[in-house]
Amino acid sequence: MRRLLWLFPVLLLAACTTAQDGKPSPRWQPTPGLAWQWQLSGKTIDTSVDVPVYDIDGFDQPKATVAALHREDRKVICYLSTGAWEDWRPDAKKFPKSVIGRGNGWEGERWLDIRQTDVLEPLMAARMDMCEDKGFDAVEPDNMDGYKNRTGFDLDASDQLRYNRLIAKLAHDRGMAVGLKNDLDQIPRLVDDFDFAVNEQCAQYDECAANTPFIKADKAVFHVEYELPTSAFCPESRRLKLSSMAKKYELGVWRRAC
Repeated sequence: MRRLLWLFPVLLLAACTTAQDGKPSPRWQPTPGLAWQWQLSGKTIDTSVDVPVYDIDGFDQPKATVAALHREDRKVICYLSTGAWEDWRPDAKKFPKSVIGRGNGWEGERWLDIRQTDVLEPLMAARMDMCEDKGFDAVEPDNMDGYKNRTGFDLDASDQLRYNRLIAKLAHDRGMAVGLKNDLDQIPRLVDDFDFAVNEQCAQYDECAANTPFIKADKAVFHVEYELPTSAFCPESRRLKLSSMAKKYELGVWRRAC
C-alpha cells in the first residue's frame, strides 16, 4: 500500500507532463444555449458583439482575426462550403468539371457530386488544413443536404450520410469540432458524428423540434431566422434550448438575439 501511495503522485505528475508536452486536448464541445454571432459578409469582422462564439468565413478571414477573437475568450467556427462549388474561391480551379453540377440558388455556387470522394476528399482535407492552420476551434460545413435537392446527380440518403461522416472525420482528425448544417432528416443517424448543429429557418417551416436529438445529447444548436421577427420564434427557441437569433440574408454584422 505504501508503494502504491508513493507511486500515485509520480503517475499524476507524469500524466500532467504528458498533457503539457503538446498532445492535443479534447476538442471543443459547445453546449445548448450558447449565444453566437454569424458574420460571413464584409472583410472586417466586428469583434465587439458580446458573445462567446463567432462563426466566420474560413477563406476570407486571416489568422489574425481568429487570434483576436481568442484573446477575447471567444471560440471561433470556420465556415466552409463542402457540398457546393463556389467559383470565387482560390481553389475553385482544382475541382474537375465532372464533380460540378447544377446551381444551388446562390450566384456562383453549384452542387458537388459527393459520391466522388476520391476527388473531393483531398480538396476538403486541404480546406480543413487551412482552418486548422488559422487556429479555428470548429468547422461549419455548408450545403450538407444535396441529396434532397436537384443537384444534377443521382444522390441518395446513403451517399449523403457517407459524405457527411467523411467531412466530420476530416475535422475531428485535426482536433476541431464540426457542426451538421441543416439536413434535419438525417439528424438521428448523424448526431453522434457531429459536435453541434447549425440550422436555418426551422421556425419558419415548423421543423425546429427535429433538432432535439442534439439538445438531448448536450450539444448546441445554432439557429437563425431571416424572415420572422424574434417574437414569432424566440419563445419556442427558448423552450427547445436553441441558440437562436434573427439575421439578414447577407449575414453581416446585424443580429437580433433571443
